[in-house]
Amino acid sequence: MTPIVAILEDDANRIREMRACLDQALPAAQVVVFEVAREMIAWLAAHLGDVILISLDHDLPLRDGNGHPLDCGSGREVADFLASMPPTCPVIVHSSNNYCAPGMFYALKEKGWPVSRVCPMDDLAWVQRDWAARVTRYIREGWIQL
Repeated sequence: MTPIVAILEDDANRIREMRACLDQALPAAQVVVFEVAREMIAWLAAHLGDVILISLDHDLPLRDGNGHPLDCGSGREVADFLASMPPTCPVIVHSSNNYCAPGMFYALKEKGWPVSRVCPMDDLAWVQRDWAARVTRYIREGWIQL
């Protein structure tokens, strides 16, 4: 079985940085990225047992070619889905939305998921400094088996 990391993120630069961190920390892992919450939920319903790490953004402000907003849902929808399931892997909430990210964090924590929060800042420096450090901590603590 190939270990899988599932990420909900709509920013290409963030995705690139996260992939680079995972190439170092979890080189054997397959990285699956979603920009739409309901697509991630449908995929997780079938693959959650293969996932070793989930990372969730809250806001997904995508637009179509004409600049109209698309309904991509939010990370809270994915967090609520996960909270309805038995915990299987660690989760990182990586959102700067200080109103909604705590709700995602506590919804998962209350259901026993190993969860942490990282707040994006300093352009992309937070990915290498904070997000990658959380991934490494989960490996060190045995939540992610290599």
